[in-house]
Amino acid sequence: MELRQIRYFLKAKELLNFTEAANSLFISQSTLSQQIKQLEIELDVLLFNRIGKRIALTEAGEMFAEHAVQSLNKANDGFLAMKDLNNLKTGKIIIGVTYGIRSFLTPALIEFSKKYPDIQVQVIFGISDELFEKLNQLELDFVLSFRESMDEEHFNYTYLFSSPMTFVTSDKSLIEGKETITLEEIAKMPLALPAKGFSTTKFINKIFTTSKLSPKISIEINDIQILLDIVKTGNWHTVLAQTTVSDVKELHAVPIAGESMTRSAMIISLKDVYEKKAVKVFCDILQKINSKES
Repeated sequence: MELRQIRYFLKAKELLNFTEAANSLFISQSTLSQQIKQLEIELDVLLFNRIGKRIALTEAGEMFAEHAVQSLNKANDGFLAMKDLNNLKTGKIIIGVTYGIRSFLTPALIEFSKKYPDIQVQVIFGISDELFEKLNQLELDFVLSFRESMDEEHFNYTYLFSSPMTFVTSDKSLIEGKETITLEEIAKMPLALPAKGFSTTKFINKIFTTSKLSPKISIEINDIQILLDIVKTGNWHTVLAQTTVSDVKELHAVPIAGESMTRSAMIISLKDVYEKKAVKVFCDILQKINSKES
């Protein structure tokens, strides 16, 4: 059964004349008759009694007409809904974000929501492992995260910006005057680090292992805000991307000396998945903001 056949049937019901119905639909009478006949064959009932050149609805035709109108209305509603979706008049996008990119997300979120107030935006903060799992399960439209490798072939990667890794300490620390700090110096200090599962922790562990250093990790915690509060006491220090602490008071970030101490922030989405227009527009805003700040 096709919507076209339903439209033909309803027009014939309205005019009770195949010729007039065909003319109003700008088709031939034979085409109209053939399509209605196919509909009757599929339904296995007669919808019209043919009496010479006159037609009249059968009991089955009367009953079918009620459902046909509902079906056509629902189809039209669906068409209008898709039109609204493409015109950014409705819809929802769900974004997964790691903590270190929150300050970069905020201006894009504000700009998008002002321009497209009818689109609902849901932001989910989490550790990278959890967010990528949600992305794989189609629970997120895309993820904003630091990522050095692009080795997972089922992901799309769009580069946003780079952020140096820094040694983060209290602004009351005696180390504040240093322009850079080495991994060897960091390894001797008491550290509080993000818990396992954070991409930052994987990065930190990798650079210490590569340098054959064993850092003094006193605390591991899965809440970055509490981690920063701990560092503010001056009793512990941490290692984070500069963007993570760029707007945090009472903390001082010292660049870490050495190669490969920069992280890449990316938009990560699934390949071979339909990209909502709202998602594309949001990502364009993210890239535009990045180009202004670069």
